[in-house]
Amino acid sequence: MKKLTSWLDIPADSDFSIYNLPFGIFSKKKKGKTRAGIAIGHQIVDLAALAEAEMIAVSPFVFRQSTLNDFIALGKEVTNKVRLDVQKLLVDKNSPLQKKPEILVLQADVQMHLPIHIGDYTDFYSSIEHATNVGKMFRDPENALLPNWKHIPVGYHGRASSIVVSGTPIKRPKGQVMPKDATEPAFKPSGRLDFELEMGFITGKRTQLGDSVATADAADYIFGLVLFNDWSARDIQKWEYVPLGPFLGKSFGSSMSPWIVTLEALAPFKVAGPKQDPKVLPYLKYTGKNNYDIQLEVGLQPENSEEQTVSTSNLKYMYWNMRQQLAHHTVNGCNINVGDVMASGTISGKDESSYGSMLEISWGGTKPISLKDGSTRTFIEDNDTVIMRGFAEKDGIRVGFGDVSGKILPSD
Repeated sequence: MKKLTSWLDIPADSDFSIYNLPFGIFSKKKKGKTRAGIAIGHQIVDLAALAEAEMIAVSPFVFRQSTLNDFIALGKEVTNKVRLDVQKLLVDKNSPLQKKPEILVLQADVQMHLPIHIGDYTDFYSSIEHATNVGKMFRDPENALLPNWKHIPVGYHGRASSIVVSGTPIKRPKGQVMPKDATEPAFKPSGRLDFELEMGFITGKRTQLGDSVATADAADYIFGLVLFNDWSARDIQKWEYVPLGPFLGKSFGSSMSPWIVTLEALAPFKVAGPKQDPKVLPYLKYTGKNNYDIQLEVGLQPENSEEQTVSTSNLKYMYWNMRQQLAHHTVNGCNINVGDVMASGTISGKDESSYGSMLEISWGGTKPISLKDGSTRTFIEDNDTVIMRGFAEKDGIRVGFGDVSGKILPSD
């Protein structure tokens, strides 16, 4: 990749480098009107103001919306051009943007919002390491994977209404659980609240009911990626999931990072995925490198205490890639819309340090972890904050996601 230098002062370790330029929705804390922006270093390029100054050829109206849906719907020919035009303005030593400092806003002075209106949300189950760990704990250590797992990207339809932007507190859910050695279920706050380290992709084109998206075309339908924490109440989930899968154990909340990193910005970090054996059916076949080398970590911070890293993983481990997920999702004719979220499922690696959930880290609650303040955890406790981060880095080029955080509040 060509080396680029900006006239702006951008920290070398910034997630929001000149090579990234992710899109988000923000509002100035005092004025409160939402608008679209591009993150660069510690600042944001106000796209509405940039369009009003006629430095990009898109109507300012598109950037004054409360979500990015209308902008994304213009198509990649437009959205990619906007990103590259902004990149040029930030690199050009004679850029007219230098004479308009008010177009650049400090991130510290804004509030970030959920960047899209989410019509539908699907959660996949695409990490073979995670699926194997769960299978060993709850089914058969010798035959951990269910017979269909290596043939289809397993997923379920989740709850879009409870996806919230990073920083939004999550209240501990209540529901039915089956206590150990009990004969009747009990209604109580979840005692086994968990995070799930995931990434999600945002769809950028709609399809008609009855149409399918081929793996070869899937990238055209993916606008970009976000960090995603699919909070899970393991005790509620365990009691309810047979026979129809997750319901109240998942639908109480999911947290999403505010900046959408485009697929184009992540292109230099594409890598080959794991070998798929047995061979997949023809509609799931693909060519080229379609996994992404994105380093991930999870921090756990008890109230009034120091954050501690509890997991380091990587998106490259995923057995089923995004092209396959989208192809499978639409192969039956299911239609998609701009702004749909499709999450990866928990991203776990091959050893304990890379497990993407407390369920795995504590091995079902049997192996407590010790924290710096002397406390221990098997699952997430009230007033704990979970922070997830992710970035890709290669040849001195860094493209990151910032973070997604959420604090667990006590149940009523």
